[in-house]
Amino acid sequence: MASGRLRVGVVGCGDVAHRRYLPALASLADRVEIVGCCDPNRDRAERAAEVARRSSPGASTGASTGASPSARAYDELDDFLATARPDAVFNITPAPVHAKVSQACLDAGVHVYTEKPIAGTLADADRLIETARARDLHLLSAPGVAATRRIRWLAAIVASGRLGNLSLAVAHHADTGPATWREYTGDPEVFYGPGVGPVFDHGVYRLHAMTTLLGPVRRVQAMGAIGNPTRVVRAGPRSGETIAVTSPDHVLINMEFASGALGQLLASFGAAATLAPWLELHFRHGTISFAGESSDEHAPASIYLDDDSALGLEGWVHGLRPPPPEDEIGVVETGIVHFVACLRGEETPVLTAEHARHVLDITLKAYDSIRDGASHDTETTFEPPSFAAATPR
Repeated sequence: MASGRLRVGVVGCGDVAHRRYLPALASLADRVEIVGCCDPNRDRAERAAEVARRSSPGASTGASTGASPSARAYDELDDFLATARPDAVFNITPAPVHAKVSQACLDAGVHVYTEKPIAGTLADADRLIETARARDLHLLSAPGVAATRRIRWLAAIVASGRLGNLSLAVAHHADTGPATWREYTGDPEVFYGPGVGPVFDHGVYRLHAMTTLLGPVRRVQAMGAIGNPTRVVRAGPRSGETIAVTSPDHVLINMEFASGALGQLLASFGAAATLAPWLELHFRHGTISFAGESSDEHAPASIYLDDDSALGLEGWVHGLRPPPPEDEIGVVETGIVHFVACLRGEETPVLTAEHARHVLDITLKAYDSIRDGASHDTETTFEPPSFAAATPR
C-alpha cells in the first residue's frame, strides 16, 4: 500500500463523520479514495457519500482525479464490503456495535480503525485482536492521544528523568454531555445510558494519556452517581426534548499502576463547567499542569519546579509548549492521519488494539467497582509505545 491511493470506507455516517472524519479524509485525498459510506439509515449514507464526492479534487470543475468521485452509499455492511471492496474501514458506528462491525470487516480481510471503545467486553476485544493478528491486518483504535506530539513530548520528559519519578497523575473531563453541545447534530440519548457514559466517551482520552505515560494499571476502585437525572437537548433532531440519564453521569476512578504510581480520573456529564486542570503530572521535583480546553492542540502547559539545589529553580513557569512542529490538527484527526500513514508503511502503529483493550479493561473494572464497592484487579496489560525520537524541551 506504500504507493497509490488507499480505498477506504466510512461505516457510520452520523455527526462525527461530518464534523471530523470526512473533512480529515478530504485533506488526505492524495493518499485515500473514499469508495463507500455505509449506514443503516440510507439518507445519512447518501449524504455522506455526496460530501465525499463533492470534496474530491476536481469535483467543482467536473474533472476526475480518482480521489473519491465514485463514493457510493450503502445501508448494508455486507453489501458494502463485498461491492466496494475497501482496503480499510473507519468504524464510526455507535459504541454498542463497534465490535460487531469491526469483526465483520476483519473477517472480510479489511484493515480497521475503530472509534472508542474498541469493544464492549474483553472477550470481544480479544476476538478482534486474534482475528487481526491471524489475518495480518492493522487494527487500530481511537482516541489518537498517543499519536499527538504533545503526548510524545510529555513521554520524553518522563523518560528523561529530569523531574524525577512520575508518581501521580490526576485528570478530568467534566461538562454536561452531548445533549447540551450546541454543535452536536446527532441523537445524544445513547451517551447517557449503559455502555457509553462519560468514561467511555471522553474519560477514555485521559485514560489513554495516563497509561501512555505511566504504563498499565493493575488495580481500579471507583464510585459513580447520577447527579442530574434528565437533560434537555439543545440541538439536532431532538432539540427541545427531555431525555433520561440511566447511567452514572459522575464517575470518580482511582487507579494503581503496575509501576506503583497512582492515578485519579473524574469523568462527568453532570458538571456545568470546570476550570480545573484537565491533566496534572506530579513528579518528585516538579508538577506539569494543563489548564484550558484539552481539545485545544495549542494549549500551553505550566510547570512548577521544586529544586533545592544551588540553582534556585523554584516556582511556576507558564506558557510552555512542545518543541516545533506542534500539533496542527485535533486528536481525532491525528488518529485518522496516523492510521493512513501506518497502512502506507510510513509510521509504526502506536494506537494499538492491545492498548485500547487495556483501557476498556480499566473502564469495565471501574463500573464493576461502582456496582459492588470493591476494588478490582485488571486482567490485561499492554506495551506502552516507545517515543525514542521525541526530545523534551
